[in-house]
Amino acid sequence: MPTEDIPGAAAPGPASPPQQEPGAQPGSPSDPPAAATHLPPDGTPGGTPDPGGGRRRRTVRAVAVGAVAVVACAALVRGALSLAGGPAGDGKPVADGGAGACAYTPSGAARPAGIPVFDEAKAARPYMATLTTDQGPVTFAALTSLAPCTTYSFRFLAEKKYFDGSSCRRLTTRSIFTLECGGDRRGSADPGYHFPDENLAEASYPAGTVAMAKAEPGRNGSRFFLAWADPAVPMGPEWTPFGTVVDGMEVLRRIAAKGTADGSADGRPAAPVVVRGVSVQEPR
Repeated sequence: MPTEDIPGAAAPGPASPPQQEPGAQPGSPSDPPAAATHLPPDGTPGGTPDPGGGRRRRTVRAVAVGAVAVVACAALVRGALSLAGGPAGDGKPVADGGAGACAYTPSGAARPAGIPVFDEAKAARPYMATLTTDQGPVTFAALTSLAPCTTYSFRFLAEKKYFDGSSCRRLTTRSIFTLECGGDRRGSADPGYHFPDENLAEASYPAGTVAMAKAEPGRNGSRFFLAWADPAVPMGPEWTPFGTVVDGMEVLRRIAAKGTADGSADGRPAAPVVVRGVSVQEPR
């Protein structure tokens, strides 16, 4: 049979004998043959190769990494807004309670401020609340129609002068941007009662939001936070929004610009923020 002529190739000559490793016995390989295991692209021994397996593996890995990132992000947000040191309890999440569902459950605090007796007519009246701090005043409009239980509780505590002399003890400056206030002058976040979440349907937390801070779902006390900038990460609807800042955003940003006392992204404000008093004004 004629051989194909390859231009530029040398004329064929006698075949060279196979080379052996020094010390190998003639006729035996220097290494044992590799096992004839077929590994398709999806990494499973045996079976039929799947051309799309590699892509699926990369997709699964990407989804897994994304899921871990979402969980980590949620943990970061939850940790930053949780009420550290708050009382443990058996509160259950209750979304959108509405006026008829307001219930204030005694918590057994050593020095309770009293228990609000819900008055639906009073709760429905809109009001403005002004926090007078040593860094300047901040005023927000209470969302009485959307969060009647929460706004009624806040008004009750303000009229009891519960917040007077208290400190805004927490500032967050990365991923979420909030100033947390609302304890009493001793630093307690337990006013003597707790109440469920509400107004969570499609809740969001842009700059100017006033919302409850808490230790666990469905158990709100007295602490709340004010968002001084839009969040940089998604925040699920977990914290009851009950107000919108209408004056004093520059005060919040000035506090935030000074950072935290220890230079961290989550700590006490470097500029101490003491609430001298909280006043409530109804429109005339």
